[in-house]
Amino acid sequence: MIQWYESFTAAIGVAMDLLMAGVTGGTGKLALERALDAGHRVVAVARRPEAVAARQGLRVIGGDVLQGGQWQSEVGDCRAVLSCLGNTDRKHPTAVYSQGTANLLDSLAGGQERRLVCLSSAGLEIAPGTPWAQRTVTRLVIQPRFRHGYADMARMEEFVSAQDVRWTIIRPPMLTDAASAGEARAAVNRHLEKPRSISRAALADYAVRILEDPTTWKGTVEVSA
Repeated sequence: MIQWYESFTAAIGVAMDLLMAGVTGGTGKLALERALDAGHRVVAVARRPEAVAARQGLRVIGGDVLQGGQWQSEVGDCRAVLSCLGNTDRKHPTAVYSQGTANLLDSLAGGQERRLVCLSSAGLEIAPGTPWAQRTVTRLVIQPRFRHGYADMARMEEFVSAQDVRWTIIRPPMLTDAASAGEARAAVNRHLEKPRSISRAALADYAVRILEDPTTWKGTVEVSA
């Protein structure tokens, strides 16, 4: 009965109290729009609250996800979090993904019923069957260039996968600013065949859509256009 109800609510869509972070970034800004359009009540935590445009259904609180503190007590009854955290500093080590995600999860109510969707990267692994040229570029160019961010994403994935909550890790490939062109292809807990770049718009659509999808719980999902 419980499984039927969860599948039913996922199908019809139920508004939730959603905590979001990274909403001033390229993907996060689009995901925030999609979440509000879907009727979710969103609490967004941002270091610069003034950079987040006001909208009905949105409450913005000031805070740094790397620092637990007052903002965590202001998220209210949120039981779900969509993390679009990112880091543009490629020269220095970071903890924005691992520590930021841990602090976001700690702020939620709901115990094991807590829902977490976070963004990682397909660049952490080179999937079997990847063409030689793509494999070489990933190993020799992309992974060294983003090594600090990837190292922290790996720590985040290790932390998240050990939590007894309803978690989903999304691994997108290279992101583009193209307009969304249909639904993203996705593979849960397996490698996606013939992955290619995906637009931030399509990624944002997918991340919001699976908030209510129990088939992605405790799953690492590769996505692509």
